[in-house]
Amino acid sequence: MRFGEALAQRLRPGDVLALSGGLGAGKTTLVRSIVRALHGADTATSPTFTFRHRYVAAGRVPIEHLDLYRLEEPHELVELGLEEAFDGDAIVLIEWWERAPALLPTRYYTIAIEGSGTTARTVTVHDPA
Repeated sequence: MRFGEALAQRLRPGDVLALSGGLGAGKTTLVRSIVRALHGADTATSPTFTFRHRYVAAGRVPIEHLDLYRLEEPHELVELGLEEAFDGDAIVLIEWWERAPALLPTRYYTIAIEGSGTTARTVTVHDPA
């Protein structure tokens, strides 16, 4: 939670964070902490079944939250219209991005979370610059 809150202060419109880690690693918890830090409310939930949530707060940068866990084939992306999330006005947080790497823009950050349950987490951030 503290890592997400600190990270949120550095995010700008157009930033894309590609989150990876196993089930229970804390990807959605990280998203929740970023949304809370930037919007002042803990409104984030996993969009596993809808694939996409857009969080909006008056006077704040919108946040797009994508979850590709249920994506079975990359061609499904066309039907879902998820590319609209990358229009540049929002911060985009995408879980299970490995299931559709072609969806990502040229520049994005990867955040890998290792560990789950009650074990300590190791978080690795890669800046493509």
